[in-house]
Amino acid sequence: MRSKSLFFIVLLVVVIVFVVNRLVQEEPPIRIGATMSETGAYSTQGTAARNGYLLFEKHINEKGGILGRDVEFIIYNDKSDSDTAIKLYEKLITEDEVDLIMGPYGSTLTEAVAPVTEKHNQVHISPLAATTSIWEQGREYLFMVLPPAELFLAGLIEMGHEEGLTRVGVIQEDELFPKAAGTGAADLAREKGMEVLIHETYTSGTEDFSNILKKVQEENIEVMGMAASALGDFITVVSQMKELDVNVKMFGTSGAVDDFQQELGEAAEYVYGLSAWEPTLPYPGIDEFVESYREKFDMEPSFHAAGGYGSCMILREAIEKAGTLDSDMIRDELLELETQTIFGNFAVDERGYQIANTGVIIQWQDGKRAVVWPEEFATAEPRYPAPRWSER
Repeated sequence: MRSKSLFFIVLLVVVIVFVVNRLVQEEPPIRIGATMSETGAYSTQGTAARNGYLLFEKHINEKGGILGRDVEFIIYNDKSDSDTAIKLYEKLITEDEVDLIMGPYGSTLTEAVAPVTEKHNQVHISPLAATTSIWEQGREYLFMVLPPAELFLAGLIEMGHEEGLTRVGVIQEDELFPKAAGTGAADLAREKGMEVLIHETYTSGTEDFSNILKKVQEENIEVMGMAASALGDFITVVSQMKELDVNVKMFGTSGAVDDFQQELGEAAEYVYGLSAWEPTLPYPGIDEFVESYREKFDMEPSFHAAGGYGSCMILREAIEKAGTLDSDMIRDELLELETQTIFGNFAVDERGYQIANTGVIIQWQDGKRAVVWPEEFATAEPRYPAPRWSER
């Protein structure tokens, strides 16, 4: 009698396990909605960040998904346009009924869509927005991953100050992030006793920078920082500096991408740029990420790609800790989370404002990126000063 009872108990357990496994297997994927700028002014950055999302999707599904469920991204092209992004996030949440969302590229689009995600109480991890003012409006579900914008040119100013340079120029695009980055650089320079002789804001879409560059020449600027969301502007300015024979000892940008060197060739040498991430940094999982990215997309990953991927890792960890897709519970976990991803350190204050991540400054040397600041991450010494154009 006992043997029969034991048999039926074992049989019941087997049936229960089988049914549970079938239910788990048939559970639909976790759908994560986002937009990215695959065309338009931000397409270089947006396409890379989209690739980061898609590579995370591939990797996490190979490892069993999140909470035992596969992950499926639904990504629309916002065309680098705020109005388009707003409509698409509303569609993702109300029509597509995604389980979660991830942010678009950059501060301008993040500021535009944040009211939508707040209205729907959706956790919104922003992989590539860094303007402080976005986090000063009492938002409850928005989380920053990048270093704050005001620090993007800080390394350039620090290095210039260490070299004893005093004459500073800053130019910035008339967009949310560049104005914050440029103002942060100018304020830091003044704090260090340097003279900010030029602080110019130019209209988005500007193609002729000759008037600004003439002022740079007239004021004998030694350290020149440039902040822009449209990364092609960096290429245009350096090309025109060479053409007009405008020389500075240090020139740095708020974003370092490979297109810059590919377009400019030798003219890119000696230029500094902020990178929130480099493959040489000592963060766990970087080698696997870089190798997989090369294999999948046949190109090197930029910090925008790493930012997209690393931000997904943060979301995954918060979900696993919460044990649910409930937005409020995920939010609570994110506020307490201190972690390190392939993109660096993550921790936020009560605003969701980043307090742990710091970027690095690279310099183009012999056609390659070399980390030159801060010293603990440096792979090369800065090449200083930049020679005059006539001596290159």
